[in-house]
Amino acid sequence: MMETNTNLFSTSVRILVRGTSTTDDKRVLKQVGMAERSAVALFGEWARIGRDEGMEAGHSPSVDEMVAAVIGRTPDKFSAIDVGCGNGWAVRRMARLPGCYRSSGVDGSEEMVSKAKSIDPEGDYIVGKLPGWKPEENVDLILSMEFIYYLEDPLDFLQTIHDHWLSSGGSVAIGLDHYIENEASISWPDSLGVPMTTLSIEEWRSGLEDAGFKDVETHQFCSKEDWSGTLVLIGTKA
Repeated sequence: MMETNTNLFSTSVRILVRGTSTTDDKRVLKQVGMAERSAVALFGEWARIGRDEGMEAGHSPSVDEMVAAVIGRTPDKFSAIDVGCGNGWAVRRMARLPGCYRSSGVDGSEEMVSKAKSIDPEGDYIVGKLPGWKPEENVDLILSMEFIYYLEDPLDFLQTIHDHWLSSGGSVAIGLDHYIENEASISWPDSLGVPMTTLSIEEWRSGLEDAGFKDVETHQFCSKEDWSGTLVLIGTKA
């Protein structure tokens, strides 16, 4: 029996919100006219049309709050990396922080990294397929804004960066706008046609703790009417 359009639509939303899809799921998406595409493809397109500049303007206030919340956990001299760095604006911002002796960025989009290098030819920007890529040397601070929920298993990635990216005593600050409590963001997987993993604040907090992070904090910065703000996750490796 053919599925009704209503059932197809409901199934498609469920697929996209949970952030994973099977072969049958992809058939459903095709039937409702929704083509899956990767986050790398999406952000490559945004780099080509200049939308990365708007992302910088939109995310700057939240990133400033993130940095202010985590900077007290860093040593006097520290290295930093931005995961999902886009055009590198946060990498350059971290490089200007007192005590930061190395600031790097990694992104899966060649177009974004090319844009970063064109802005800052001397900067350290790497094209890396995540979550498999890892830095050659451990770092003291990991910053990531609006990246982690595009991964199929972001909680596993938290374990990876804890075990294989951070130096002992290093900290992570992760910002995300797409989470269950921020109702305005729930339609994004559908409207963008990009799978996302949608978790609650408590699920993110538990994910950090289960990965081994200590002194875990969660904050919601820059909230306003009909917008629950950027969820910021902070934790430190013992």
